[in-house]
Amino acid sequence: MALELYNKNNHVCVSFSDLVTGEAVQANQFLVIDNGHAAIIDPGGELTYSRLYMALGKYVSVRGLDYIIASHQDPDIVASLNRWMVGTSCKAVVPELWERFIPHFTTPGRTKHRMIPIPDQGMNLQLGNIGLKAIPAHFLHAEGNFQFYDPVSKILFSGDMGANLSAGDLDKPFRKIQEAIPVMEGFHRRYMSSRKVCQYWANMIRPLDIEWMVP
Repeated sequence: MALELYNKNNHVCVSFSDLVTGEAVQANQFLVIDNGHAAIIDPGGELTYSRLYMALGKYVSVRGLDYIIASHQDPDIVASLNRWMVGTSCKAVVPELWERFIPHFTTPGRTKHRMIPIPDQGMNLQLGNIGLKAIPAHFLHAEGNFQFYDPVSKILFSGDMGANLSAGDLDKPFRKIQEAIPVMEGFHRRYMSSRKVCQYWANMIRPLDIEWMVP
């Protein structure tokens, strides 16, 4: 299911969910477009690829995609990378820590000269007329992990922070964190057990002008 989160003045943000049923967990996929330039955040694995590819056609010429962006190295995040490397001319934007691991998802040589590593401290990625911010979120839960902030829509794409493993439980937006805790708590206690790291993350994002946090 595609859901438009923002669509104004040649800037579009779309989320994709329910692409996988029954077999495995699905991370949410996101499309960010600015003035005709497009990036997919966390494209997913083989189970999401075909349906995501078809859904993207409504918004963008897929073969002209600028970037595939991976928040971290898990298979539900980026195992479909080889398909995107074959089917588009995009570059892969990945945490520097995983730059030599993620190519294992592709055939030999497929990522040569097509990888953009994100340094540990984060970076701004030029997409159309905007700088999409890669924000460090290390150990939440991966050792090398990033979230992405769109300064136009003011959306923080928070990856696994805020996620849950119960499909369908959080299909609607909520304004109070207490509404989400029952389905979030188990996942976060297991995968993000460091209070110190969580506090560091909270202090880091506090200055950002965030309207939506979208896991």
